[in-house]
This record gives sequence, C-alpha cells and structure tokens, in this order.
Amino acid sequence: MLYLGPDKQSATVPDWPIHLAKLAEQAQDPRLQQFYQAGAITADTPLAEVPFVALDFETTGLNPALHGILSIGLVPFSLQRIRCAEAQHWLINPRKHLEEESIIVHGITHSDISNAPDLDSILADLLDALAGRIVVVHYRQIERPFLDTALKSRLREGIEFPMVDTLELEARLHRNRQAIFIDKLLRRPHTSIRLADSRARYNLPYYQQHHALTDALATAELLLAQVAHRFSPDTPIGELWV
Repeated sequence: MLYLGPDKQSATVPDWPIHLAKLAEQAQDPRLQQFYQAGAITADTPLAEVPFVALDFETTGLNPALHGILSIGLVPFSLQRIRCAEAQHWLINPRKHLEEESIIVHGITHSDISNAPDLDSILADLLDALAGRIVVVHYRQIERPFLDTALKSRLREGIEFPMVDTLELEARLHRNRQAIFIDKLLRRPHTSIRLADSRARYNLPYYQQHHALTDALATAELLLAQVAHRFSPDTPIGELWV
C-alpha cells in the first residue's frame, strides 16, 4: 500500500470536523450554514463507515477565474453500495462564454443551456446532496475551486469541504520517485492517471467520457476498485482525504 501518511498531510489538510464547525459560525448564506452544520466525520473513521458522494463538473474551460460550470453530476455511494437511484444531474447557465473548443469536449451546446437555470437556483439541492458526505472527484483542481469561485461571485462567500481525489491516489502509486525513476530507466512514458486509463488498470468497463453524471459514476467505481486493491475497509479516511 502506498499513501501519504497523516504526518505528511497534517500541514495542508485541516481537521475537517473542527474546520467545518468554524465555517458554520462564519457563513452568512443560510444554505451554506446548513451545509457546514452537517459537519464531517473524523479522520480516524474507517472507509467502511464513510458516506461518499462522487462529484463531477463539465465546464467552459479549466480556469475557474475565467470559466464557468456547465453541468453537475453526483452519485452517493459507500463501500457497500452505489446509490444510482439517488444520482442527480443538472445543466446550468455558466455565466461565461461557451467556446467552440469546450463544446467539442463535452458536447454541451448553446441551445442546451439557453433555458438552463443559474447555479443559485439549484444550490440548495446540490449542497443538501453533499452535506455530511465525503466528496470524491478525479482531479481536485476542478470541482472544489470552480464551486468556490462560482459561490463567491454569487454569494460573496466561497465553500470548503473534504475530498478524496482518485487521480491523486493513482499518482501516489504511479508518479512517486521510484515509479518515475523506473520509467526513465526503461525509457518509457509515464503511466497515464486519467480517469479512463486508471479504470482500465482495474478492469473496469469503458464509459463515454465528459458527461458529468457518467464521469461521477465512473469515479465512484474507481474509488471502490482502488480501496479493494490497495487499501482496506479499515483504512481511516484521514489517509485519503485532502
């Protein structure tokens, strides 16, 4: 098993239950207050007892300061069960220009979002689905930064929450110093840690990419495979979250 131990994470990862309690006191918007008041599990909680929710965004680009959220997909799950019946998907108005390059990636067009609601109108439902759960993403530089930026522009306050990044878990195995040294020694390219390629290593089926709901489901399945192969149900969540 390869992971960053708690001693290496403590400098950057907050004590999430305490941190969310402080944010609940500071939040001004009632929806954010309620979200933070749901709290978080403690770092020593075993993965078998963790309530997860896989989250994926499609966006107009990769820079949260310049681009906006187009669609949101989420799937609640645990190590025992993926709750597809509770999955949710929204198309939303990004408040940003929809460029041709992004349309080619995700297939969401101007007509698709012409009557889409603003994020503010579905925010209560989104936060309710995330509250009290550990958010799971593949590449954490999208969902949390984009949602934080979007809320700051609408509410003048952002958002924070604990996450597990399945890409980062793959990077621990395939992008550590030993793996990089071996790749250089053998003159081979680095192992891809993209979502589809990571899933293939665990013999998970291929799904069409760049649909927020499908990618959320794909991410949930990937985490279950990672835990089954490299961790255990007794592994504390503090060894995975960021």
